[in-house]
Amino acid sequence: MAKHKANYRDLINQLDTIYQDALDLENKFSEAIRKVHPRFKKSAKNLLHYLALRKHDIRELQEELSLLGLSSLGRAEGHVLASLQAVHNQLCFLEECTQAHKELAVSFFENRKLLAEHTKNLLGPLPENRTTRIMVTFSTDLAKDYDLVTRMLKAGMNCARINCAHDDEKTWLAMIRNIRKAEKETKLPCAILFDLMGPKLRTGELAPGPQVLAIRPVHNELGLVASPAVVWLAGAKVAPPGIVDAALPVAPDWVNQLQEGDRIRFTDTRGRKRTMSIVRKETKGVVAHLLKTSYIATGTTLKVKSKTVADSSTTIGELPATEVPILLKKDHFLLLHRDPAPGEPAQFDANGHILKPAHVACTLPDVFDRVKPGEPILFDDGEIEGIVEEVNPDNLLVKITFAKDKGSLLRSDKGINLPESNLHLHDLTDKDKQDLKFIAKHADIVNLSFANHPVMVEALFAEIKKLKAKELAVMLKIETKEGFKNLPHLLLSIMQTYPAGIMIARGDLAVECGWQRLAEVQEEILWVCEASHIPVVWATQVLETLAKKGRPSRAEITDAAMAQRADCVMLNKGPHIIEAITMLHDIMHRMQEHQHKKTSMLRSLHISELSE
Repeated sequence: MAKHKANYRDLINQLDTIYQDALDLENKFSEAIRKVHPRFKKSAKNLLHYLALRKHDIRELQEELSLLGLSSLGRAEGHVLASLQAVHNQLCFLEECTQAHKELAVSFFENRKLLAEHTKNLLGPLPENRTTRIMVTFSTDLAKDYDLVTRMLKAGMNCARINCAHDDEKTWLAMIRNIRKAEKETKLPCAILFDLMGPKLRTGELAPGPQVLAIRPVHNELGLVASPAVVWLAGAKVAPPGIVDAALPVAPDWVNQLQEGDRIRFTDTRGRKRTMSIVRKETKGVVAHLLKTSYIATGTTLKVKSKTVADSSTTIGELPATEVPILLKKDHFLLLHRDPAPGEPAQFDANGHILKPAHVACTLPDVFDRVKPGEPILFDDGEIEGIVEEVNPDNLLVKITFAKDKGSLLRSDKGINLPESNLHLHDLTDKDKQDLKFIAKHADIVNLSFANHPVMVEALFAEIKKLKAKELAVMLKIETKEGFKNLPHLLLSIMQTYPAGIMIARGDLAVECGWQRLAEVQEEILWVCEASHIPVVWATQVLETLAKKGRPSRAEITDAAMAQRADCVMLNKGPHIIEAITMLHDIMHRMQEHQHKKTSMLRSLHISELSE
């Protein structure tokens, strides 16, 4: 018995040390706590208590407590002092010492209440039959497709995300009008979140290629045509009446002569003779079917033989220039330059030796001043990897260390990551400030992309104050190594406003921290945010192949089930987005009966009874 009592006392002393460290850290950051919003006061204190707890390696302590049948503190995130005090009192009962009854920042009963309240105020009311919200990233077509927006709301969408990196204010406004109209029709609420583009490094423009359009029918497994390519022929600025495979600009007077059944003949850029058949005549154009793959260029001549057609031929108007991507292979070199001149592929001699390396501009060339030789660089979400070989005033010379066996294609506007470089990208860009003026008038939430440092949060607050947008909620997008490292400071900064949230952007985060560390990193973010009672959005590639191709992978189903531990899960819009929303709703509805955050909910199992 004496041995056990001595052990109880040692455990009590360890708990007392952690408890005191928690109070000391709270005291150290008293000024930061003073600045947080009143509704986040308790949460800010609990965050600091949790960080103090996690400075200790308590694995042996946890094992000792578990052997005694006591809480191992494995679920202390939301109520740290309350958990420490409860275990302390149980040990004192065994030790026959005086139990502690100290003031607690957050009680056991407040934890879930605080998180639920903060989430509701950020993302809207709790959806029916589900504890986790669903967010959907909008694509350009949703500015016009009101019916699909309505169906998405009915399927379970609770929040719409609009990315300022794409489209323009006119398109964004059309999306917003569709969302608000659908809300009224369905009587279902939908929060609107805008992503600021942030200081994202991207590849610049590439030199334009030929003005050629490839049109392909759908083939089956035997190579036979399963369905023809649908082609719209009309004046240059006349939109097609529905989904088509290609739109060809032609003279309005010529196309107005055409009738259903007319056959249009032409020779494509490869010298192949092709024919299109008119299947439907519209007010300002015609719809045609094409049964063979064709390459059509600006100036291609179209001819029709028909007694009703006075002018038998016309030429194709201006087609958009194709982009010529840069092919990169292992051990190739790429020149990343300040000059915004369009990028070009490498030039080779007759023997295949490189005469001139490929080159492309960078959208934020000021970072060149902070990059050092030997540091890694990644392109296009890590699809291409390299090492900075040389740093010059006007360019970086990069040696490619990883690409696909046959080479990888680098296109314009693709992400560039420098995970080991201290870039100090802490300012709002001019585009961010301009976009924020629109966001302040129309959105519920603004999402700060590439949130790296509290200085960025302060800058965002300053702009919001200028715009007098008091009702605009703020979310921080964690997608860099620096942002992850500074997460506690970012949380204390964002807690100065209310409501607030965090998005785990797993795409760039995986590139920055390494794919092998992503699971560990996202877990830590979830824990720290739970300690702050801050809502978390789990984003990037959730049910991606389902949304895009109509069938999910097995790994995606498991990923979606694990995402239920977040407070909101984000889907990217694709052709099968309704199926993706429906499946995600079903998965999360089922999983909430088994798990809340890290806690397993022990409902009865759906397996065979032993008595059967």
